[in-house]
Amino acid sequence: MTFGRYVLVAVVAFAAALAAVLLARTWLAPPPRVESQVHALLHEKLDLDPAQEARIHQLEQGFAARRAALEAEMRADNQRMARAIETEHGYGPQVAAAVDRTHHVMGRLQKETLQHIFAMRGVLRPDQAAQFDAAIVKALTQPAR
Repeated sequence: MTFGRYVLVAVVAFAAALAAVLLARTWLAPPPRVESQVHALLHEKLDLDPAQEARIHQLEQGFAARRAALEAEMRADNQRMARAIETEHGYGPQVAAAVDRTHHVMGRLQKETLQHIFAMRGVLRPDQAAQFDAAIVKALTQPAR
């Protein structure tokens, strides 16, 4: 076996291992989303009046559509990254560009999520907002599982 084949086998093995880790982290054992924890707090623990319920429901519907679009963009970016890895067999300019694009979309999703959380907070009374803030801080600072 030539040196080039060893390198190719090593790169393919690394890519397969990376894909397996990403797959496991994404689909097999995803951590609860902060917005899922917030949703449970809003609808189960805070005493929302009907007007608050209606406004939060409207906010959640709008955010769900934006989140779905960004997640679809991330899936497309993953496909582009896979093609770039397949083409370059290493960390080349196409792979780097695909990584940068993925990080950009992830950042947009994080910003949209935070804007959504603050929009929902704006619907709450001061006593509810205090509980909401404490739950957000806890969700964001709890140790990873």
